[in-house]
Amino acid sequence: METVSLERLVGDQMNPHLEELAALRIEVFREFPYLYDGDMDYERGYLATYARSSRGLCVLARDGDTVVGAATGIPLEDETAEFILPLQAEGLDVPGTFYLGESVLRRSYRGQGVGAAFMREREAYARELGFSRLMFCAVQRPDDHPRRPPDYRPLDDFWKSRGFSRHPRLRTWYRWRDLDDVEETLKPMAFWFKSLA
Repeated sequence: METVSLERLVGDQMNPHLEELAALRIEVFREFPYLYDGDMDYERGYLATYARSSRGLCVLARDGDTVVGAATGIPLEDETAEFILPLQAEGLDVPGTFYLGESVLRRSYRGQGVGAAFMREREAYARELGFSRLMFCAVQRPDDHPRRPPDYRPLDDFWKSRGFSRHPRLRTWYRWRDLDDVEETLKPMAFWFKSLA
């Protein structure tokens, strides 16, 4: 992280950056396992959810004046139904949960500790606000997916090293269009949790 600095944005402080954040999400999420054929209008609307929340968070990673990565978070109760309903069905505490949104970083900046710094910043923020649990969702692709790169390494070990564990039952489904597909399809998403108690 010698050349990378982090900046914390809360709520509407994100608004001036929505365009570049949307472009960054589209760029990074084209890669496996998301394979997302992004749309700028959708991305602006998605990110506006975080900017509208007075407790929404974005941690920007900059190299000089250039944004090279970002990580977001939001109180789960301010998120969409796809992420809230599975917890409610299990009787889990929604108001006490802080949801970690995307963590995106340009390829040339990976492996330098920025991802771990994103996790630390969001966890510190959630603790400051008094949340008792962190949560995020990750897409599940089959091991034999035709677009899986030969050198692909899932991030499960990284997440476990940060204190997260995958919930054995919880699952949600999220819809987007894969690269080269004509229509959007539902993708299974696994839930990962970390207690802050």
